[in-house]
Amino acid sequence: MKQSIILVLAAALCLSLFAGCGSAPAQSPSGEAGDSGYDSITLTMAVNGTDTQIDTRVANYFKELVEEETQGSVVIEVYPNDQLAGGNATKGIEMIADGSTDLAAYATSVLSVLDERLSIGTIPWMFNNYTEARETIDAGGLAYYDSVLQEQGITAIGSFHNGFRQLTNSKHAVTAPEDLKGLKIRVPGSEVYMNFFKAFGADPVAMNWSEVFTALQQGTIDGQENGVSITSTSGVVEVQKYMTIWNYTYENDLFLANSTLWNSLSESTRAMLTEKAVEACNWGRDQVEAEQDTLIAEFEEQGMEVTILTPEQLAPFQEVVSGLRRNFFEKYGAEACAAFGVELD
Repeated sequence: MKQSIILVLAAALCLSLFAGCGSAPAQSPSGEAGDSGYDSITLTMAVNGTDTQIDTRVANYFKELVEEETQGSVVIEVYPNDQLAGGNATKGIEMIADGSTDLAAYATSVLSVLDERLSIGTIPWMFNNYTEARETIDAGGLAYYDSVLQEQGITAIGSFHNGFRQLTNSKHAVTAPEDLKGLKIRVPGSEVYMNFFKAFGADPVAMNWSEVFTALQQGTIDGQENGVSITSTSGVVEVQKYMTIWNYTYENDLFLANSTLWNSLSESTRAMLTEKAVEACNWGRDQVEAEQDTLIAEFEEQGMEVTILTPEQLAPFQEVVSGLRRNFFEKYGAEACAAFGVELD
């Protein structure tokens, strides 16, 4: 009997030792897991675009970089097409602000529902090329976006190209300002886009991106404007005949974090996430720039009539909105203009 009790006690001791050896490392109050140097955490990331669009591709690359760097200690779960918000981008933005989601990638025009000052970079013909856009945003534009978003409980940690926005429609080629009159054009909803198209007598229609293809297919709207990368991956070429390349506005997407969540992370985790966000964003920028000419050629091969406006053809469009540009610069103020290199007289 005594021998049996000794054996039972010995077995129990062995089991407790094995259990101790197999348990997870003790967590520090900050959430760091043992010697990993990073928080052990799973973060949800909301993205507006479909599975194949540039914002989702950048988010997935960011996920790969983070999980490789942390050896799985930090996990990023990417949800494209605003799945977490039922396809509603405005609700998705509310969710990153209130902490229902941890991370997100949204275009500044979509984010402008929070504060119209976020539209400063989308004022027509703000940038002449991608290099200019990169340098301006990296020099002060991103910091400005962050200062505005902090008021909404959101931290901006990176920026990548959505692209210079081009126009497609199903009615006719657009080569002169009067060609826009009467066209129903889907826009993200920002006041810059709405007022831009109204200046030409067009009928801008604010609509969630998830609804656009069906609306084009059914003729609810005549056209849409977007970067060529998103235009390509969305299948718009199937329901649109005409494309105008005019680089009328530049759009960038921001990598975002809920500020409460962000500030709760360890310093090492925040530094790592920022580093990987910048790396992923620069990769995304390179992708958009490298793909543009190839995608335009592919549109033509698929039967789309592509018109690339010359500087002489662009001049009348720019003249129509010259006063509108100035109004927006004055409305958004000196701080916004300084951040984007605009000098007000």
